[in-house]
Amino acid sequence: MIIFGTSSKLVQLAMLNLLCGFCGNPAAHALRKRVTKFSLFFIPLFPIAPAKHSLQCTFCGAQSEVSKENAEQMLAQAQGAPPAGQPAPGQGTGGVPQQPGAQSGNPFAGQQPQNPYQS
Repeated sequence: MIIFGTSSKLVQLAMLNLLCGFCGNPAAHALRKRVTKFSLFFIPLFPIAPAKHSLQCTFCGAQSEVSKENAEQMLAQAQGAPPAGQPAPGQGTGGVPQQPGAQSGNPFAGQQPQNPYQS
Protein backbone atom coordinates (compact mmCIF):
# COMPACT_ATOMS: atom_id res chain seq x y z
CA MET A 1 0.00 0.00 0.00
CA ILE A 2 1.35 3.42 -1.00
CA ILE A 3 0.08 6.56 0.71
CA PHE A 4 0.52 9.80 -1.24
CA GLY A 5 -1.04 13.23 -1.48
CA THR A 6 -0.24 16.92 -1.11
CA SER A 7 0.58 19.17 1.78
CA SER A 8 0.58 22.95 2.01
CA LYS A 9 2.82 25.07 4.17
CA LEU A 10 2.07 28.73 4.94
CA VAL A 11 5.14 30.82 5.81
CA GLN A 12 4.89 34.38 7.15
CA LEU A 13 7.63 36.44 5.49
CA ALA A 14 7.06 39.88 7.09
CA MET A 15 4.64 42.25 8.79
CA LEU A 16 4.25 45.49 6.81
CA ASN A 17 2.50 48.73 7.76
CA LEU A 18 0.35 49.59 4.73
CA LEU A 19 -2.89 51.33 3.87
CA CYS A 20 -5.55 48.65 3.34
CA GLY A 21 -7.17 48.75 -0.10
CA PHE A 22 -10.41 47.28 1.27
CA CYS A 23 -11.14 49.08 4.55
CA GLY A 24 -8.90 52.14 3.97
CA ASN A 25 -7.25 51.93 7.41
CA PRO A 26 -3.50 52.07 8.01
CA ALA A 27 -2.78 48.68 9.53
CA ALA A 28 -0.25 45.88 9.71
CA HIS A 29 -0.41 43.44 6.80
CA ALA A 30 1.01 39.92 6.92
CA LEU A 31 3.04 39.02 3.83
CA ARG A 32 2.76 35.24 3.45
CA LYS A 33 3.90 32.54 1.04
CA ARG A 34 2.05 29.24 0.44
CA VAL A 35 3.99 26.27 -0.92
CA THR A 36 2.20 23.07 -2.02
CA LYS A 37 4.31 19.89 -2.07
CA PHE A 38 3.81 16.28 -3.14
CA SER A 39 3.87 13.97 -0.11
CA LEU A 40 4.75 10.29 0.04
CA PHE A 41 3.96 8.50 3.31
CA PHE A 42 3.23 11.92 4.90
CA ILE A 43 6.71 13.24 4.01
CA PRO A 44 6.69 16.38 1.79
CA LEU A 45 9.10 15.74 -1.09
CA PHE A 46 9.01 18.42 -3.83
CA PRO A 47 6.88 21.41 -4.79
CA ILE A 48 4.19 20.72 -7.37
CA ALA A 49 2.92 24.28 -7.86
CA PRO A 50 4.58 27.70 -7.87
CA ALA A 51 4.55 29.48 -4.52
CA LYS A 52 1.64 31.89 -4.04
CA HIS A 53 2.15 35.14 -2.15
CA SER A 54 -0.60 37.04 -0.34
CA LEU A 55 -1.17 40.06 1.91
CA GLN A 56 -3.71 39.94 4.74
CA CYS A 57 -4.89 43.02 6.62
CA THR A 58 -4.88 42.56 10.41
CA PHE A 59 -7.63 45.18 10.81
CA CYS A 60 -10.38 43.83 8.54
CA GLY A 61 -8.98 40.39 7.59
CA ALA A 62 -9.16 41.02 3.84
CA GLN A 63 -6.65 38.98 1.85
CA SER A 64 -5.29 39.66 -1.63
CA GLU A 65 -2.92 37.82 -3.95
CA VAL A 66 0.43 39.48 -4.74
CA SER A 67 2.81 38.64 -7.58
CA LYS A 68 6.17 37.11 -6.71
CA GLU A 69 8.02 40.23 -7.92
CA ASN A 70 5.88 42.57 -5.79
CA ALA A 71 6.29 40.31 -2.75
CA GLU A 72 10.08 40.29 -3.16
CA GLN A 73 10.11 44.09 -3.52
CA MET A 74 8.00 44.57 -0.37
CA LEU A 75 10.19 42.12 1.53
CA ALA A 76 13.35 43.97 0.44
CA GLN A 77 11.86 47.29 1.60
CA ALA A 78 10.84 45.75 4.92
CA GLN A 79 14.40 44.51 5.48
CA GLY A 80 15.82 47.94 4.67
CA ALA A 81 17.43 47.10 1.32
CA PRO A 82 16.96 49.73 -1.40
CA PRO A 83 14.86 48.68 -4.42
CA ALA A 84 16.77 47.63 -7.52
CA GLY A 85 18.23 50.64 -9.33
CA GLN A 86 17.78 52.95 -6.33
CA PRO A 87 20.65 54.46 -4.33
CA ALA A 88 21.08 53.31 -0.74
CA PRO A 89 19.42 55.50 1.91
CA GLY A 90 21.49 58.61 2.61
CA GLN A 91 23.28 58.42 -0.74
CA GLY A 92 21.07 60.85 -2.65
CA THR A 93 21.87 61.89 -6.19
CA GLY A 94 24.69 64.39 -6.69
CA GLY A 95 25.93 64.15 -3.10
CA VAL A 96 22.81 65.88 -1.71
CA PRO A 97 21.68 64.15 1.50
CA GLN A 98 18.12 62.87 1.52
CA GLN A 99 15.51 63.74 4.10
CA PRO A 100 15.22 61.29 7.00
CA GLY A 101 12.49 58.73 6.42
CA ALA A 102 12.27 59.43 2.68
CA GLN A 103 13.55 55.95 1.77
CA SER A 104 12.47 54.15 4.95
CA GLY A 105 9.84 52.04 3.16
CA ASN A 106 7.13 53.42 5.44
CA PRO A 107 4.25 54.71 3.32
CA PHE A 108 3.19 56.97 6.21
CA ALA A 109 6.61 58.66 6.71
CA GLY A 110 6.25 62.42 7.00
CA GLN A 111 2.47 62.32 7.46
CA GLN A 112 0.75 63.73 10.52
CA PRO A 113 -1.75 61.41 12.27
CA GLN A 114 -5.35 62.43 11.84
CA ASN A 115 -7.67 62.75 14.79
CA PRO A 116 -11.17 61.48 13.82
CA TYR A 117 -12.74 63.43 16.70
CA GLN A 118 -11.72 66.87 15.42
CA SER A 119 -14.37 68.75 13.48
